[in-house]
Amino acid sequence: MHIILFDDQLVDHFYPLTLTRGISQLRLGIMTIAEKWTTMGFTLIGSLVESHLDQEITNQGTNIYVNSRYLPTESLTSILEKLNPGDVLFKGSDLVAFMSDDLLSRKQMLSITEGHNSVSNELLCIKHVTDLFHLNSEEIKSDIKRINPPQHDVPEHCTVIGDKTNLFIDPTAKVVASTINVSDGPVYIGPNTEVMEGSLIKGPFALCESAILKMGAKIYGGTTIGPWSKVGGEVGNSVILGHSNKAHDGYMGNSILGEWCNLGADTNTSNLKNNYSKVRIWNYREEGFLDTDLNYCGLIMGDHSKCGINTMFNTGTVVGVNANIYGGGFIPKFIPSFSWGGSDGLTTYDLEKALNTAERVMARRKKSLTPKHKQILEHIYKWRMSFRAKN
Repeated sequence: MHIILFDDQLVDHFYPLTLTRGISQLRLGIMTIAEKWTTMGFTLIGSLVESHLDQEITNQGTNIYVNSRYLPTESLTSILEKLNPGDVLFKGSDLVAFMSDDLLSRKQMLSITEGHNSVSNELLCIKHVTDLFHLNSEEIKSDIKRINPPQHDVPEHCTVIGDKTNLFIDPTAKVVASTINVSDGPVYIGPNTEVMEGSLIKGPFALCESAILKMGAKIYGGTTIGPWSKVGGEVGNSVILGHSNKAHDGYMGNSILGEWCNLGADTNTSNLKNNYSKVRIWNYREEGFLDTDLNYCGLIMGDHSKCGINTMFNTGTVVGVNANIYGGGFIPKFIPSFSWGGSDGLTTYDLEKALNTAERVMARRKKSLTPKHKQILEHIYKWRMSFRAKN
């Protein structure tokens, strides 16, 4: 079945991560949402995203348009398989799916406000950026079932606590003298990864392709380290989308890093308020701080942002795209995209300097800043210049 994933009106609830990608490219568990659909036997032919991210899609005949926020559970996929052209599927006020012989735009999809099919089944969807870490433990377990990775012998000099059938180590991975606890959930160590000496890992945990755990890393459950990332220190219930580094000591909990981020040595994130009250974080739509209904929430950081050594992030801090943060003391709880500075004040990060840095960073991983990627960053820069934070 051909599917096209579309981003609905709640896409800004996932800013700053969805300033540079569609919702379907967010990593949750081991895989991105788009990858989950392909492992379930669907053929993904494209995504309908915001205009500055727009991509060309070639019509493949009859398509099922599926809301990117909905994850491919057995309940949902069984419903989709019974749809006919013209069928519209709603869950409450959410447009979940629409089958059509025509190639529609995102604007056309968002104009559909009612349909004759309503879902009473329990469906799994994400509603806010914090769901990426809140649901991550269960999605690691679900992704293990989706991809059914092979199991291999435990490397010599490693200690495994719990049922070894919950440990999945790719044959190309290198794991040395580490302790892995799978009592509370599976541990997935993917292709060409490396777990250095003295690492302590507690599942559910996913180390994705070519990622590295540095010596003595302490990793708690609910954590995903995306492809080509390097991580050290202490990390709990956090998601790193990919190509980002937190390579040194320091704590990061209940947090999400985009791609091409770097946290300086001894960077720490607070994820619990001293008075144990619910955490408020910046909402781009409301241009203000809103309750998350969570007691634990750390740092949300957009692509290409970086911070200097000894940076302190307060509970529920949101950092936009391509920010350069440094200096002593706690920085503001909201840092707009293309900001330069910290607790002593923020100025605008020059666009050309930011793009040059991005090119150098990506070249280190043998990647290039494509014209499309550059165009996206330029769009965010112009948008940021008209954006006024009210923090």
